[in-house]
Amino acid sequence: MKVLITGTAGFIGNALAIRLLARGDEVIGLDNVNDYYDPSLKEARLDRIKDHPKFTEERISLEDRPEVERVFAQHKPQRVVNLAAQAGVRYSLENPQAYIDANIVGFTNILEGCRHHKVEHLVYASSSSVYGANESMPFSVHDNVDHPVSLYAASKKSNELMAHTYSHLFGLPTTGLRFFTVYGPWGRPDMALFMFTKNIIEGKPIDVFNYGKHQRDFTYIDDIVEGVIRTLDHTAESNPDWSGTNPDSATSKAPYRIYNIGSNNPCELLRYIELIEENVGKKAEKNLLPMQPGDVLATYADVDALINDVDYKPSTPLEQGVANFVAWYRDFYKV
Repeated sequence: MKVLITGTAGFIGNALAIRLLARGDEVIGLDNVNDYYDPSLKEARLDRIKDHPKFTEERISLEDRPEVERVFAQHKPQRVVNLAAQAGVRYSLENPQAYIDANIVGFTNILEGCRHHKVEHLVYASSSSVYGANESMPFSVHDNVDHPVSLYAASKKSNELMAHTYSHLFGLPTTGLRFFTVYGPWGRPDMALFMFTKNIIEGKPIDVFNYGKHQRDFTYIDDIVEGVIRTLDHTAESNPDWSGTNPDSATSKAPYRIYNIGSNNPCELLRYIELIEENVGKKAEKNLLPMQPGDVLATYADVDALINDVDYKPSTPLEQGVANFVAWYRDFYKV
């Protein structure tokens, strides 16, 4: 296939591109390599794929409508995976406009490209953050998600609504993937595993919010990528049993699907820190702090829909995933 991936300098997009290229697909990679975090890490990720004969880089922003239109017209992708976004819950409190530009305006440009160029299937990143104030565990794709607690979450919920509209009006098959706390080698420097590992190695204190009582459904990068590929290959279909009198939020009469991709095995933050300490070989100096605005107490993925439709469930043990990250970090940063 010819697949357009947005966010190929990013954590998930880069790992996905490597997997698709390895199986013989042609990849068009779109990324603006911005400075939200260290661009040199993004460039290092791109170095892993830039010389592949089936990879084409397009260094543009999602919100640049003429350029996005050109990419679709020039390359004519058969399928699209939209992973580029302004990420992070905490940053959305500081710079909300960045989330509107990339996640709303940018996603509209992707939807329009898919619509006008007859794309076979659009898969896009949503987030576990859409569950917001929902306290029913585990989080099910059939749950109500109308109470986001950050603008980042609201932007991802908006993407799901926008995708449904295009599926309904134009018959565009769309699949939204709610990722649960993705971690692993080549990860993002603004996420806990990266920051904790760096500070513990350097002998600096770590900020531990909610006094470490958070629970997160940490999901290893390779498991996320496998889930993306399985759903990409499984084009979204309509649900013939869907009813407007008892609507199911995860399916539709339109070709539309929502899936959770999570480990289905939440871990308390203090245990996560213990695993990092064991692999670094040093105890952390913890700065225990109250919960931050926009955070939720726990995430826990119900992955039954993923199992039923594409026969997949993430399986990498947290102990192995953390060990892999710390080994990568030491090698990459020569520490």
